[in-house]
Order: sequence, then structure tokens, then C-alpha cells
Amino acid sequence: MAYRHPLGFLLGYEGVALLRAWAGEFDATFVEHRLAEVRTMLGAWDRGELGRGDEVGEIGTVAGYRSWSSSYDEPGNPLIAVEEPVVRQIVAELPCGVAIDAACGTGRYTALLADAGYVITGIDTSPDMLAVARHKVPQATFLLADARGLPVPDASLDLVTCGLALTHLPELETVITEFARVLRPGGHLVTSDIHWQSLYLGGIASAVDEDGAEARMPASRFRPSAYVAAAVGAGLEVRACHEPLWPASQYAGGPFLRAWAAGAVDAAYENTPAAIIWHFQKQV
Repeated sequence: MAYRHPLGFLLGYEGVALLRAWAGEFDATFVEHRLAEVRTMLGAWDRGELGRGDEVGEIGTVAGYRSWSSSYDEPGNPLIAVEEPVVRQIVAELPCGVAIDAACGTGRYTALLADAGYVITGIDTSPDMLAVARHKVPQATFLLADARGLPVPDASLDLVTCGLALTHLPELETVITEFARVLRPGGHLVTSDIHWQSLYLGGIASAVDEDGAEARMPASRFRPSAYVAAAVGAGLEVRACHEPLWPASQYAGGPFLRAWAAGAVDAAYENTPAAIIWHFQKQV
């Protein structure tokens, strides 16, 4: 259970912006603007103009993606816009072979690999997301399965992809070890996740529960060192790590934040990584 306070959320962004100014990134005028906004926010809160705090529950990924499956592929997801070009470039440089798209969701990367000529299987724990994927990529095989227990033999794959899913797990060692198990020597693993720093900017995925209330899906804050430790421990080598930044956008933060603290939001997003993308290779 998390407690959300609208004034606290706004002041959090102002605090990040002011800390960056303290570190020398912005000038006195910027600071005065931020402080003026804080005074305005405090007055608005006293007048009851910001709403009120509420508690938000948690929802598992199967139930969460049930409500999200129908709209997940709609354009405009800023995280996918930043993450996908990097993954595409990595995969384009690899030789085709046999692959699994783990936690494939609606088949975003399953389709990419199928079009590239891979013999590809997509697996996911969400029947609703798999239904969308099967319709989208009829040439692929799809199975209901957990990424931590892939239904394939040891050393049978040339590539494993896993996009924007590992952050939902409580730890990385089990799933990375499983990915390494199914890869042939010299095989490749490509993963992407929302960056842990962006989770603190409000980037935790949410969905609507059975009662129609908003609830948050699991979101572990894995530092880069956690990925490296899990991968090296499983016999994988780091080929590349990418941390693409959020682009400047008039929509960053959403309408509520921008209405009250657009300058602070822009400062908080500036030079902040949106995603973390890894390319590992199994030792020969």
C-alpha cells in the first residue's frame, strides 16, 4: 500500500529541481521561480484546490495486464519511444537463429524477431496479453509460461529478449540464471527496463483492479550493479549497457504536474535516464 499526496508529489519535483540548482545546474532566477511556485502550491493546498491524499493498493501483473492489454499497443508511450530504437539496433547486429521473447506481452519484440527471420517463441504469464500477441504475430509460437521457468531445453537458444518486465520481479538472480541456462555458448541476452531513477519520478506502472480502483504493479529498483552481479554469476558477459535519457517534451510529467510545476518537472527529467538496456553474451 502506498500513500499519494498531491502536494507532496509537487513539492518532491520542486525539491529535485532545487537540489540540481544547489549542485550548480541552474541560476538564481530559476531558484526564485521554484520558490514562488512552492508558495503558490502551499496556498492552493490550504484552499483545497489540489485534491487530497489517497492510498493506492498493489495489483499483480496477471490482473494488471488484463486491464491494460487492450490499450498497451496504443501509440504515445514515451518509455517505449526511448527504449525500442536501442533494442532494435542491438538485435539488428545479431545473427538470426532460435529465440524466445520472455515476458513478451503483446508481442512487440516477438514481431521484430519474426520479421528478422528468427524461429521465435513468445512466453508470458498474462493470457490477455498473449491473446493480443497471437493475433499480431501469427507466425510465432506463444506459450503461457513464467520467464523464471522457460519451457525449453538447456543450451537450445541463440537469443533471449525480455522487454520492460524484469522490474516486476523481486530479484534478478533466478530469472537471469534461467536465461543463461537456455542459451547456447555464445548466445545473446537483450533486456530492457524502466530505469530505477525514473521510478522515483512517478514511473511505476499502474492498472485498474476488479473494483475499478487504480493499483500499482510491482516495481523493484534494480541498480546497474544488480544486473551485472546476476549476469556474471550466471556465466554471462556484458557486451553493452545503454541508459537513454528522457527527451525534452512539453508533456513530460503529465497535465497535473505541468499545470503547477512545469519548470521543476523539466529540470527533474533533464539528463535523467528513462531506461536501462543490456546486451549480455553467454561465455563460450
